[in-house]
Amino acid sequence: MHAPLIDDRLARRNALILAIAQALAGANATVIFATGAIIGAQLAPDPAYATVPISIFVLGMASGTLPVGAIARRYGRRAAFMTGAGAGALTGLLACLAILQGSFALFSLATFFGGFYAAVAQSFRFAAADTASPGFRPRAISYVMAGGVVAGVFGPQLIQFTMDVWPPYVFAASYLAQAVVALVAMAVLSRVRIPLPPRGPNAGGGARPLAMIIRQPRFIVAALCGVISYALMNLVMTSAPLAMRMCGHPLSDSNLAIQWHVIAMYGPSFFTGSLIARFGAPRVIATGLVLLIGAGIVDIAGVTVAHFWSGLILLGLGWNFGFIGASALVTESCEPAERTRVQAFNDFLVFGTMAIGSFSSGHILATAGWAAVNQVVFLPALLGLGLLAWRGMRPRLAA
Repeated sequence: MHAPLIDDRLARRNALILAIAQALAGANATVIFATGAIIGAQLAPDPAYATVPISIFVLGMASGTLPVGAIARRYGRRAAFMTGAGAGALTGLLACLAILQGSFALFSLATFFGGFYAAVAQSFRFAAADTASPGFRPRAISYVMAGGVVAGVFGPQLIQFTMDVWPPYVFAASYLAQAVVALVAMAVLSRVRIPLPPRGPNAGGGARPLAMIIRQPRFIVAALCGVISYALMNLVMTSAPLAMRMCGHPLSDSNLAIQWHVIAMYGPSFFTGSLIARFGAPRVIATGLVLLIGAGIVDIAGVTVAHFWSGLILLGLGWNFGFIGASALVTESCEPAERTRVQAFNDFLVFGTMAIGSFSSGHILATAGWAAVNQVVFLPALLGLGLLAWRGMRPRLAA
């Protein structure tokens, strides 16, 4: 099973399995995003550190990308997936214990393992494309991301039904439930069938040096637009539940806000692949960046529940078009023998940058307010649009 395989029937089967796994993994991440800053505010020694657990989650994502790629290259995608799901189960157990003991440090450690699991889950989209033909590849990625729609409903409802089960330890039972969901994901992922990547100098025509691949204008634009889309989405989403609480909105409203945000993140995935196939990845990415700018404008306009919900929905839509479009562009910049290495490097860039932005999110919210968090969106999004325009004006350099 070392030879490259193009089999759209197998790709569809894997995409279905990975979509289910994406739904389960996305639910785990949703629990952390919806509760992390609130729990952080309760446990942290200073309110400015409230979003640190979510920032540690993002740091776990960045730290996990390269090891995940190494495991996938050496032992196969499925081994990497099983390792990640195991980390997800550990996340729930440690977080529950941290809440019971009132330990900010232990809760932050738990979210680090949650970030590692999320890094593995992010590789699902690339894994679905491994056996897909070039024409089906954007759709395979899109189908997997569509699994997040279920996560958008399941995650917040999981919180809603479990957060008060273990008084006075709010959310303790939610993290126990999260651990169980991760174990279910492990069982689902055991059904994935993806060939090992080709190796050796004669595999797939030989793998080029990474430095050569990442100097391609196509990769540069794809990676930077992926970084911008994900980092801006995370920056705003990280602060949103805490900002809603600071504005006097109840937990039920913030849970629903995150629910609709996650649905908006993944819902368009049913047709994003088709849009990419019809209009091309650059136009879809540009649409996503414009939507991110729209989200910032709505959030600055007011702090009612309607403003938060509308802004988070636009934020999710913008992330979907921007990030999935960028992911599709990354797959066009490398050969089969290069995929796991290039994709891991791309995700390292994305989540490493996210970690920097995420650590600053809580500080910006605490010192400058919710409007200031959203003002950060505009310049990077405009930079992304400029990069896409530059690539469009230099078509001969895009290959």
